[in-house]
Formats: sequence, structure tokens, C-alpha cells
Amino acid sequence: MYSVDGALLSRQYKLHISNFSEWEEQVYSHDFIIFEDNIGEYLSIDETTLSQGEIYTIVTNKSAKGRKGSLVAIIKGTKSDNVTYALSKIPTVKRKKVKEVTLDLAPTMKQIVKFSFPYAVHVSDRFHVQRLINEAVNDLRVSYR
Repeated sequence: MYSVDGALLSRQYKLHISNFSEWEEQVYSHDFIIFEDNIGEYLSIDETTLSQGEIYTIVTNKSAKGRKGSLVAIIKGTKSDNVTYALSKIPTVKRKKVKEVTLDLAPTMKQIVKFSFPYAVHVSDRFHVQRLINEAVNDLRVSYR
């Protein structure tokens, strides 16, 4: 439309305008990104699959209610060692202030929360608890049939 080469513009923005080359976190930004200023007392942690089957662990601040400042960390994969390492980049003082973390029933997530947020209460998320209850009720219903 305006004879602008999008790929060239993107490259020039990254290399010259955005200061990407001077970004301190560039070294590990392909594995995780941490926004330590967004951490709060109440967090959620869960895994999600993005495009092409890539799995990421996402930590969010529940107090932000999905708005600006919600994202605390996005980490490639769900291995507890990798996620714990990434979360260790958040200063210990800030991690110790976390009171509660909502997580699914996966043992990996429980281990991550145990090591990364040692003083936090673990709360199982409603979705997974409801699914377990529904499965149990369905099994009972079938057995009584």
C-alpha cells in the first residue's frame, strides 16, 4: 500500500530503534521472561499450549485481574527445574511475600510452588477440582445403574 517492506521495517526496529541489543535479559529471553515488579501476594500458575504445540508455564498476579501488570512470568516448558530456575531470578524477598498460589493438581506445579514460593499456601484451582468431582459422580452413577 505505502511501499514499505515489513520485514525490513521489523529488522530495523529490532536492531536500531528498540535497543534490543542492549537489553540485559536478552540472553535468556528465549527461555523465559520475568516481570518481577508485577509480583503480588496472590498468584496463579498454570501451563498452556501456544502455537505449534509449544508448552509454557505462566505465572500471573491475581490482584491485577487480567489487566496491565498481571503477567509475572512466562517460561518455556513445564520441567520443574527449568521453571524453578527462572523464578529464582525474582529476588527471594519478593518471593517470600507471596501468601497464596492457585495451581492445578499436577505434581510438577506443586513442586515448583513449594521451592519458588516457600511461604505460600497452595490452592487447587476450581476447574480441576470440579472435573474430579464430576468424574467421581459419573463413576458412581454408572456403577449404580
